[in-house]
Order: sequence, then C-alpha cells, then structure tokens
Amino acid sequence: MDSKKKIELQIIANKIRLNALTGIFNASSGHPGGSLSIADLLAYLYFEEMNVKPENPAWEDRDRFVLSKGHTAPALYSVLGLKGYFDVAEVATLRKFGSRMQGHPDMKGVPGVDMSTGSLGQGTSVAGGMALNAKLLNKDYRVYSILGDGECEEGQVWEAAMFAAHYKLDNLVTIVDFNGLQIDGNITDVMSPCPIDEKFKAFGFNVILIDAHNYDEIEAAFKKARETKGQPTAIIAKSIKGKGVSFMENEAGWHGAAPNQEQFDIAVSELKESIKELEGRLNG
Repeated sequence: MDSKKKIELQIIANKIRLNALTGIFNASSGHPGGSLSIADLLAYLYFEEMNVKPENPAWEDRDRFVLSKGHTAPALYSVLGLKGYFDVAEVATLRKFGSRMQGHPDMKGVPGVDMSTGSLGQGTSVAGGMALNAKLLNKDYRVYSILGDGECEEGQVWEAAMFAAHYKLDNLVTIVDFNGLQIDGNITDVMSPCPIDEKFKAFGFNVILIDAHNYDEIEAAFKKARETKGQPTAIIAKSIKGKGVSFMENEAGWHGAAPNQEQFDIAVSELKESIKELEGRLNG
C-alpha cells in the first residue's frame, strides 16, 4: 500500500477513535478499550475492502458486516458516520434517550448496521448464515465479522466455526480482535481460549496472523482471504486495547469505563494532535 493511502486510513481510524470516545464520554458509559483497538480494521473494511453504498444501506448485493463484539458499537457508529450513512455528529448522542445510537448495534434503527448484536458469540453464527445465504442464492457478496478474543471463550463461536467450514464458506472472513484483555483481565488468566489460531485451523479455516494496526499486513490478509477457495478465513489481528490514547493502551480497566472530563480532554488532545500530524504529512 502506498504511503498516502496509509496516512489517509490512519486519519480515518483516529477520527473513529475520537468520535467513539466523544459518544462514550457524553453517555458516561460504554466500552472504549475495544472500540479503539478495532478502529484501523474498521477504517480498512469500510474505506478499502467492502462493497457498500451508504446512499442505499439496504442494497441487496452489498457486502455484509457483523460486529459480533457488539459492545464496541461506538466504533461501528463512527465509521458508518464517516462513510456517509448519517451525520457522524450523531455518534455524540450515544446511549441518550431517544437516540438511534444505542449501546449495542440496532439494525432496525441505524442505517448501515447489518445485524443487531450484543450477546457474545451469536454474531459469528449470524455471519455464517449470511454467507451461506449468498451461496444458496448465487450472490457474490462477502461477509465480514469482528469478534473479541475473550468472546472466543463462548462455545457458540466454535459451533459457528464448524458450520462455516462444513459449508466451505469462502465468502466469510472472521476477524478476531486479539488484544489479550477482557473485562476481568488477561484472557489467559480468565479462561484461556489460546491458541486461537491453531483452533481455527483445526476447525478447517484458512488462518492468517497480522498486526491489527499495520495496513500492509491488513491489506495482504484480505487479499489472501479473497484468493482462498473452499474454506472460510480467520484473521487473528494482534491489537492494542485502547490504541491511540496513551493512558488507555493495554489497560483492562478501560474495557467498560467512560473517561472523566480530565481524562477525556487528554484523550481528545492526543487524538487531535495525531490527526493534525498525519494531515500535515499528507499535505506537506
């Protein structure tokens, strides 16, 4: 990937983080850690990889996206707003009475949301069903799903994996946000699902390991997924929980806690400075 495109995607990712944190701060609740860790993946998916039409969210032949880790909805809302499904300023109304921006994705209320999610593990099954539907109808659309590494402790994840491999769903890409932390701490201390890569291989997946914040690796992984026939792909994306905000990075405590005013101001300052620096490189 050329350097200009990388910078453009980094800017989008940091705007995702900024808008997500704004919504969480205004709501005084939400899940910043995982929302920040998936920002680069979402930026690439919606601005490079997926075939979608924001002006026609229900387009029958669109690629589908399922946020199985539904508690990171602020990041999904942010990328949808930046893509043009609605005014991104609406993300600031997160969890407010009367707002469409609920704490978990709502497919009936928010344009661009392909599946309502929340109960961990269930999104992976829905994504598999969507992918099978495309096969049965001879459609070319692809299905992408992001789940958490802690979510891989759910048995339903592996039932869905067995289903996807059995039906040879090569139009399905399952992305694991592997930041190593969940609400109760390190995933290996809580209920280790590791080695996640080897488990997906055992279930019949094409498995690719990447750095979730490296766009060259992200691009190569999705290219390989498209070229793989006869089996679904699992991308194990090693990420940093709280990515982009110094005091949130690699801290399990930021899984489900909103920043106070002082913390929010620091986070906003850091992200805006990053965006300014990147825009300077882009236009310099």
